[in-house]
Amino acid sequence: MSTTMNRRNWLKSGLITASSLTLAPSLVWSSPVRKTSVIWEVEHPSYYHDTAPVLKAKLNANENPYGPSESVKKAISEAVAVGNRYGHSDAATLIGLIAEKEGVTPDHIMLGPGSTDLLEKTAISRFMKGGNIVSADPSYMSLINTAQAIGAEWKAVPLTSDYAHDLPAMEAAVDAKTQLVYICNPNNPTGSLTEPHALRDFCSKVSEKTPVFVDEAYLEFLEDPEANSMVDLVAKGKDVIVARTFSKIHSMAGLRIGYIVATPERIKSVTDMVRSTMGLCVTSVIGALASMKDKTFCADCKTLNSAARNYVCTELDKMGYKYIPSYTNFVIFPMNKTIQAESFMKSMTDNGVGIRMYSFNNEPWCRVSVGTMPEMQLFTEVFARVTA
Repeated sequence: MSTTMNRRNWLKSGLITASSLTLAPSLVWSSPVRKTSVIWEVEHPSYYHDTAPVLKAKLNANENPYGPSESVKKAISEAVAVGNRYGHSDAATLIGLIAEKEGVTPDHIMLGPGSTDLLEKTAISRFMKGGNIVSADPSYMSLINTAQAIGAEWKAVPLTSDYAHDLPAMEAAVDAKTQLVYICNPNNPTGSLTEPHALRDFCSKVSEKTPVFVDEAYLEFLEDPEANSMVDLVAKGKDVIVARTFSKIHSMAGLRIGYIVATPERIKSVTDMVRSTMGLCVTSVIGALASMKDKTFCADCKTLNSAARNYVCTELDKMGYKYIPSYTNFVIFPMNKTIQAESFMKSMTDNGVGIRMYSFNNEPWCRVSVGTMPEMQLFTEVFARVTA
């Protein structure tokens, strides 16, 4: 596939979630640029919520199917007993542990209920007076949507033909009104990776002009996560913000905890406007502490994810589908253009398999999260039968 992706070609057709069949922002990639297209969100009729069956394979939210780990469950169970107390001291302990891991001092760390919360809080701190945000297109939209909601302009830069961030074009898009550059690496929803040396040079240079926010939610699924992280630039004093989450490799998505690493000045610019640890549950904080110490669980999750992802990619190869090579816990690929998205989603859901559908120039694309091996086997079995 050699299509160039770009935000201005996102059509009004909507992403469909299998478990509830609700519509959300659509994904469209193509060339040339269409300057009139928009992104929007629409609620699907409520009867889909009422009739949606229980899923045997919930593969629509990029969740880790293996946890939380036993050590996290035990820690959380014990933490319930202190649920009458605020968790500030436990949060301070977690911040210290994260700071040691990332090679910075504690004043470089801010916690939040998931990294999405921190993306949005950063947007609030940067765009109250307008300006613009530069990001790839497509990418994860939470920070961008919040920035636009409070008056920012989105300067979207299409991904390259191999789905990497177009760093020279992004640098060229930065101007005097740019308040933030956002990079999701590995990228969601494409699962693709931008080469770390080029990205490090980009972040180092561009952060002299404006803050660069690097969202590393899926970093731990890489074979060498440290080599691909930009966190070392923060330790060097660069105005770079790095986000991490316990939702993915740690399998704590519903427990809601994540963090950012940034210069103390940048952290203060956010905490001067919004609270940090006050929004956290003591159970989640103590669970995160336990998970950070459980190296075996995370390593096992990565191994199991790679095996299941390789399996589904092999099966897609056999069926003739050309997916984007993924470095994450999901895979996205184009469907036959004659597929009717809603009827296809209903058939998959009726067979107990939840996935997501995106629109690409009015043509359907399917994104499947990587579950357990039995779940992926069920996905390929149902998918082959539904599309036959």
